[in-house]
Amino acid sequence: MSLVLDIAASHLVKRRRQSIVSILGVALGVGFFIGIASMMQGFQRDFVARVIDVNPHITIKDEFRAAPNQPVETAFAGGAVDLIGVKPRDEPRGIRNARNIINVLRDMPGLHVAPTLAGQAFLRYGSKDVSATLTGIEPAAERRVTRLEKDLVAGSLNALYSTANGIILGEGVAQKVGAGMNTTLSVVSPEGVILKMKVVGILRSGITTVDNFHSYALLKKAQIIQNRPNVINQVRLRLDRVEDARRVAAEIERRFGYRTEPWEETNSNVLGIFVIQNGIMYTSVSAILIVACFGIFNIISTVIYEKIRDIAILKSMGFRERDIRRIFLVEGLLVGIVGTLIGWALGYGIVEFLGSLRFDIEGFIKSQGFILYRSWTHYAISGAFAMASAAFAAYLPARKAARVNPVDIVRGAA
Repeated sequence: MSLVLDIAASHLVKRRRQSIVSILGVALGVGFFIGIASMMQGFQRDFVARVIDVNPHITIKDEFRAAPNQPVETAFAGGAVDLIGVKPRDEPRGIRNARNIINVLRDMPGLHVAPTLAGQAFLRYGSKDVSATLTGIEPAAERRVTRLEKDLVAGSLNALYSTANGIILGEGVAQKVGAGMNTTLSVVSPEGVILKMKVVGILRSGITTVDNFHSYALLKKAQIIQNRPNVINQVRLRLDRVEDARRVAAEIERRFGYRTEPWEETNSNVLGIFVIQNGIMYTSVSAILIVACFGIFNIISTVIYEKIRDIAILKSMGFRERDIRRIFLVEGLLVGIVGTLIGWALGYGIVEFLGSLRFDIEGFIKSQGFILYRSWTHYAISGAFAMASAAFAAYLPARKAARVNPVDIVRGAA
């Protein structure tokens, strides 16, 4: 094996320039994979963690996934009957029999329940009117379902109890309306109800849609503003095991009929973007490594062409086909190993450089720089892919070299 390694290394050293270019190609592919994967997975994991912490794992809404069948459709299912222009029944929105549903859910193990009433409202302060979602909550139940209280940068959740008409504003909402702590503003509902409310808390969750468009008040106060006494339109749930969200949501929807969304479904648009991001990442890095593999293929093919007589002499001295094949496979693996080691160092440097940058980001989430996820799996995946690519690029010419017939080469030389 030492002789095989010595021959392979001497071939690469004699073609120093081409070897360095191929090694750098592998190193760039590995390094950029580590940097891009750390950046993308850091953002994705942070977003999912914030969504799971800030929002409920499951939301029961006062709507149905599909419109109920009309009686004629039930009576003549599959018949030659066409029903056109049926006006939907005008029913008040809200979850019916909500109290019994909540009691049943609270008896289920590993489940925490919080009834809410969410609706649009206008926040008026001076000459400014800002539209926001006003969510009525029960603070005691809300603590068990979301981390609303932990995300308060001013005020407290208990202040909703101690203040006659208290309201908590998202940080972006407060900035848009120009209100601060202890500011009294008018809350106007679409039904025309106007209520003076005092700001008792400012919320900063780090999720832009929450901070810029949400506000919170006591459930009873929200029912008064929306003119919907004793009505709730959402039941929000938190699980001890978040991975069971899809299964539990499907079970609840089958049992009660109301549309029940796990957090994955609620955020499916963003999670779909993550799939596209990962596809772009793997495609881009794969292209870099494939280009590097062409370099490895070119080096070994050239060496085989130049050393064809040497290969014939080696075979005439007793080297078998697998020995010849092993020499050129080792050449490709040497390029892959050296390129991977340099790429790991390059990837580490890229990640640390990105982590040192500081700037404000405001998109799906708010951040003070790149959110990075450091994991040894990025190094393992990039190294494995680089080694597999290098081995494949070396195998094709190595197989050709192993099939050389020394008699034909000697006769040709004569």
